[in-house]
Amino acid sequence: MSESEKRQRRQRRSFSPEFRAGAVKLVLDEGKSVTEVARDLDLTETAFRKWVEQARTDRGKGKPGALTSEERLELSQLRKRVRQLEMEKELLKNAAAFLREGDEVKFRFIHAEKASLSVAFLCRQLGVSRSGYYAWAKRPESQRKKSDRALTQEVAAIHQESRGTYGSPRVHAELRARGRHVAKKRVARLMRQQGLAARRRRPFVRTTDSKHAHPVAPNVVARDFQPPGPNHTWAGDITYVWTAEGWLYLAVVLDLFSRRVVGWSIAERIDRHLVLAALDMALAGRQAPVLYHSDRGSQYASEDYQARLAKRGITCSMSRKGNCWDNAVVESFFSSVKMELVHTRSFRTRQEARLALFEYMEVFYNRRRRHSSLGYASPAEYERLAEVSRQAA
Repeated sequence: MSESEKRQRRQRRSFSPEFRAGAVKLVLDEGKSVTEVARDLDLTETAFRKWVEQARTDRGKGKPGALTSEERLELSQLRKRVRQLEMEKELLKNAAAFLREGDEVKFRFIHAEKASLSVAFLCRQLGVSRSGYYAWAKRPESQRKKSDRALTQEVAAIHQESRGTYGSPRVHAELRARGRHVAKKRVARLMRQQGLAARRRRPFVRTTDSKHAHPVAPNVVARDFQPPGPNHTWAGDITYVWTAEGWLYLAVVLDLFSRRVVGWSIAERIDRHLVLAALDMALAGRQAPVLYHSDRGSQYASEDYQARLAKRGITCSMSRKGNCWDNAVVESFFSSVKMELVHTRSFRTRQEARLALFEYMEVFYNRRRRHSSLGYASPAEYERLAEVSRQAA
């Protein structure tokens, strides 16, 4: 027999406690060497030496601090119990939402997890019977379940298309737009079962520098964020985006009627040229508004900016000092940008961030994203519907 065959044979062998004890006694009681006994019994010397050392420890003659067989067994049982508790903790964490549901939902959870955990354990933790689960598993799928399964796939697809940002109201609105008439509570239930939810907003940080000598305008808008039509009231502000190459600054102009981004500019410097570029883009593509609202930052209060507004006959309005709610619509937009884009990824370059911001504003936000204050229409769709209504009147 070759050495390779001997090693394969040794790997497959198992030894009874009696065999182990007899082999060890040949060393400890008969005085034979470990090498000699290992050779005679065709054992791996390294493994056999561990047997001998363990036996010495059990007899009280081992190395200081070494564990006896009983202590090793107890430690093994404790580790097994710890693993069991960790599994139970993780299960209960994942199943927290299911504990409040009926047996149907619990059975589905058990069915999904049974590949990694025993059915008996899962049933015990969720408070249902094994017989009930097996009866459920054998039951033919109802028409309602088939419908839920198909709807679940649609809901998941819409949530993914929204970049993981939509909650159940927006998902429900998108389903209705696609001709699917389902209840809001049903959509919420299916999303809850899949662990799908809207992203949570983070507090925003102000970028306004109001310590300047330029004159400031009164707050003409006075938080009237519902203008009578498009191109009546615009609002602008600045935010920042971090990249591995340094900061980028984004200035936007929103039409408060539709919340649409009508002008924007991205630059490495936060100065009047940034906001002027955003305003110029808006004026190039739209009719000049009646009012333009911003904070009282130095960029908006600059002579160049005020001259541009005056030249087009636009009345300037500015927020009160330190009052972000006076420009709440734009602040809300920036919060959405951060939550739905900036905080979901890391930008390696400024160019990568520029492209992502362009795609978010022009493709997703303006034309696809459903806005709760617009009856869950996108800004572009809201403007289109308003124009249709105006012409019909």
